Amino acid sequence: MMFSDMEIQVREVNHSKLYRELLERISRRYAEGQAQAVRSVNEAIVETNWHIGQYIVEYEQKGKSKAEYGSHLLINLSRDLTLLHGRGFSRPNLNNMRMFYLRYPICQKLSNKLTWSHYCELIRISDDAERSFYEQQTMLENWSVPELKRQKETSLFMRLALSKNKDEILQLARSGQAMETPKDIIKDIYVFEFLKIPEPYKVSEVGLEERLLDNLQAFLLELGKGFTFVGRQYRLMINNTPFRVDLVFYHRILRCFVLIDLKINEVKHDDIGQMNMYMGYFAKEENYEGDNPPIGIILSKEKDDLLVEYATYEMSSQLFVSKYQLYLPDKEELKAIISNQLEVAEE
Repeated sequence: MMFSDMEIQVREVNHSKLYRELLERISRRYAEGQAQAVRSVNEAIVETNWHIGQYIVEYEQKGKSKAEYGSHLLINLSRDLTLLHGRGFSRPNLNNMRMFYLRYPICQKLSNKLTWSHYCELIRISDDAERSFYEQQTMLENWSVPELKRQKETSLFMRLALSKNKDEILQLARSGQAMETPKDIIKDIYVFEFLKIPEPYKVSEVGLEERLLDNLQAFLLELGKGFTFVGRQYRLMINNTPFRVDLVFYHRILRCFVLIDLKINEVKHDDIGQMNMYMGYFAKEENYEGDNPPIGIILSKEKDDLLVEYATYEMSSQLFVSKYQLYLPDKEELKAIISNQLEVAEE
């Protein structure tokens, strides 16, 4: 049977299309299989290490209520298990397994979304509520181990808890940070230690903005889940007068623009009025159908709470003034503030 050139071309196109579909199906299934294998291996490692920790603790306790922890037990176990099985049984790793069991005494409550490396970071947190928060938030935001470590070091849990009452703090510990209202994405204090700007070195507003964008990935991690970058020095034209918003983001979960202005000194009342104007402009001129009202955040080095209270009187509840700092927070100071909040709530 003879085929015309046109028929041959059609057959070749169809064959090429079918072949591409075959490649895509195989590749997709292969990737799914690899991911499933990784999950299975990780789940097995986590469960195995939990049981090893269980065996160590049960041996130490010997049926007693308090552990008689022998100082040489882990040293001996490390030596003998390494001889029998090779790597993976260093004394620090065995101690992690032991602590893992003590922190998580119920195996069924372990998550297959977290790796052994994640759990090694979590077990270092002694406070149950704080550890629960970081566990939940790691799963919600799919944090890598370095991201989890960074959020721990910057005391994210305590910074979020600063503006919450007792019930909200307990809910934060149980479920992580919700993303349902504008207030949920705001921190009282933002930490920009990743910029590595030494104190008391002073950086200009333009310089701070440039450094934040040079470290956009770390900045987005500090802002939290859902932020996508839109633009810098975003130009507005109002009655032939140009204005510029320092940084503009869009929040995918809340479906709204987030406008950020940076202030290297104390925030003033006219800064608040200007941000309110920016928010009005975006609500009228930039929002598309389905977008929610914009959120405005003024990030300042210093903040007078009373001035902010008066300057925002009866103003949009979506305008926030927060502080930023260029160094890691004092954890003990934050812990004391949170403890005091909880004690006041009990009275």
